[in-house]
Amino acid sequence: MSKANEPNRDNAPLGKKLEDLYDLIEGIEIAMFTTRRPDGHLVSRPMATQTQAEGADLWFVTDIESNKLDELALSPEVNLSYYRDRTREWVSVSGTATISQDRRAIHELYQPDWKAWFGDEGGERDGGPDDPRLALISVEVHSVSYLKVDKPKPLVLFEVAKAMVTGTPPNIGKEREVSGGQVKAHVREGK
Repeated sequence: MSKANEPNRDNAPLGKKLEDLYDLIEGIEIAMFTTRRPDGHLVSRPMATQTQAEGADLWFVTDIESNKLDELALSPEVNLSYYRDRTREWVSVSGTATISQDRRAIHELYQPDWKAWFGDEGGERDGGPDDPRLALISVEVHSVSYLKVDKPKPLVLFEVAKAMVTGTPPNIGKEREVSGGQVKAHVREGK
C-alpha cells in the first residue's frame, strides 16, 4: 500500500472484511473481467457476477463459443474490477478462472434474464438452463483489495478538499486486503 493510501489502511477482523467485500460485490454487481489475449494484450469486458454459490469463488455465465474462453485456455489468470461511481468504492480481485459446463451448477445459478443474452435459436439452444451454449466461469480468488467508504459524501468531499490544502492524503474510507487463503479458511470454518 502506498503512502498516499495510509490514512485509509484498515485492519478490521476477517469476518468484517469479508462481509463488506461481498456487500460491495453484490451492490456493484458488474465486474470488468480482464483476460490476456493471445497477442499478450489485456482486454476487459463487463460481466455480471452471479449469486455466490457454495464456497469462496465468484461465478459468471458465458457462451461456450466466446473468444474469452480461448484467452482463458492460454492464460487463466484474471482480474475483476468493480467500481461504484457515487461513493468511489472499488474492488480489485486477482484470481484464476476455470470453465465449467456442469448442468447441476448451471441450473442452481440460472436466472431467467440470461435468456436475453443468449437468445432463442430454436431447439435446445433456447437460452434456458439446458442450452448447451451456457457455461460458467468460476474465479478462484488469490487476492483482493478494496475500499469501503464509511463516510457520507459531504464529509468525503471535505476530506478531499482538506487534503488539497494540507498536502496530506484524505481519509475517505477503509482500504483492505484479503488473501485467497483467508477467504477459503473462513468458508471452511463455516462463517
